Amino acid sequence: MKKAFLTGLAVLITLAGFAQDSKKPKLVVGIVVDQMRYEYLHKFNDRFTDGGFKRLMNDGFVMKNAHYNYIPTYTGPGHSSVYTGTTPATHGIISNNWYVRDLGKMIYCAEDSTVTNVGGSGDSGEISPRNLLTTTITDELRLSTNQRSKVVGVAIKDRGAALPAGHLGDAYWFDKETGDFMTSTYYKDEVPDWLRKFNKKKLAEKYLSNTWKPLYKTKTYIQSVADNNDFEVPFTGMETPEFPYDLKKLMDKNGGIGLIASTPFGNDLTLDMAYAALEGEELGKGDETDFLAVSFSSTDYVGHRFGPSSMELEDTYLRLDQSLEEFFEYLDKEYGQGEYMVFLTADHAVADVVNYMKSIEVPTGSFNSRFALTQLKGFTREHYGEGDWILNTSNEQIFLNRKLVAEKGLDLEKVQREIADFMLRFDGIKEAYTASDMKRFEYTEGRKHLLQMGFNHKASGDVLLILEPAWLTNSSRGTTHGTGYIYDTHVPVLFYGWQIKPGFSTRYCTITDIAPTVSMLLDIRIPNGATGQPIQEITD
Repeated sequence: MKKAFLTGLAVLITLAGFAQDSKKPKLVVGIVVDQMRYEYLHKFNDRFTDGGFKRLMNDGFVMKNAHYNYIPTYTGPGHSSVYTGTTPATHGIISNNWYVRDLGKMIYCAEDSTVTNVGGSGDSGEISPRNLLTTTITDELRLSTNQRSKVVGVAIKDRGAALPAGHLGDAYWFDKETGDFMTSTYYKDEVPDWLRKFNKKKLAEKYLSNTWKPLYKTKTYIQSVADNNDFEVPFTGMETPEFPYDLKKLMDKNGGIGLIASTPFGNDLTLDMAYAALEGEELGKGDETDFLAVSFSSTDYVGHRFGPSSMELEDTYLRLDQSLEEFFEYLDKEYGQGEYMVFLTADHAVADVVNYMKSIEVPTGSFNSRFALTQLKGFTREHYGEGDWILNTSNEQIFLNRKLVAEKGLDLEKVQREIADFMLRFDGIKEAYTASDMKRFEYTEGRKHLLQMGFNHKASGDVLLILEPAWLTNSSRGTTHGTGYIYDTHVPVLFYGWQIKPGFSTRYCTITDIAPTVSMLLDIRIPNGATGQPIQEITD
């Protein structure tokens, strides 16, 4: 009798486990923290709460050695690569802005002149994902349920909302002119009632009525350099970059209500909007899995201005951690532990401030692109005759006047190579490759491989440059990103919640593995241009 009972119990447990494995999560939450290095998880860990980043690290699965696998590492390409599972070579978002030969001008990654604003201001309304050439994991979720699943993207930055939401989701972003969240006619014909009610709260104005002071005594910020230094960029109207920041007083000279993006309160506002979207759209309350894509943009604004070693950045992450703790507790209450899945990553990391590295005698430098361009124009006129040989220089790429090259009867590949060789004369330039190199050869390792994964045959330039390690272009105070070096590529990848077993791996993986992993977990199609692979430590 006892044996029969145990056998029956085993069968029931097996069936229960099968039933649990066969269902879907109520909600998937994709979190992208703009400009987050992997090291921040450990650098600030001592003062993180138990329920924020630590919750993901301790109770979720951590890929400790996750990297971006292309150049350039910027916000637009980053969000696109996370959600498409492929690189700019395939999905087409090769930078935040890039030069288009046929138009003779720069375009923005999420711009769309065929749509207009819904809410907000007109200047912020020409936004859609139409420049993205492949499907996203959010598109595939919608397609898998005949579009019954709901997808919403939320961010301060329009590209941080529109690109993750894909072609079939809805996106909402912050308008720095009005202080409202808005969308475009690509998504909606009018502002939803729940968003109208949210905007009436004027939360951005309320946050900016505060003074930004550090959460703790300044002397306890031992992971940061001295608050007043020569490495950071002060807000306009301040002589030094140090606490406290009277935000209401600073608004007039620092972008008005748009100032909130450069403070940790921009992240708080983003989460306020995320709560409103969850409740307004009733995400996770139906029969199908829904998806919320949240991008925290303020970490990028703060990081650019103050740098990765600043007290301001440390304070921003400590505040974000507390907000995430509250967010996860909310998800527990609304959906139940184990009923939702979260992944958290970053769209890129960041370089150290050039002036700071110089102060501690670490090799670094600032590449003077203006001087180099002047010299390059002189070189081309001397060697090829008079004419505008250089149409554009941007994103460490040089666009040649191919029409003029043809008219002069010159060999394009030879001109590309001569200019690449010429650029190697300048301090700060480590490597130079031609478009012909990118098209002819298949590189499988090193920076040239990363460059090729970011090279789009139709859209990229004729000569592609790689700077020396720790060098930035025209930089001294503040910092940026965009290279293929480890300080720009190494980012967190954490999965937590539904069907995710706790653990970690130090195996090398790429950011393009996230979307295929989500696909395997949800049993839906992998995005149509994906080149990444499922992370087997998580899916198996």
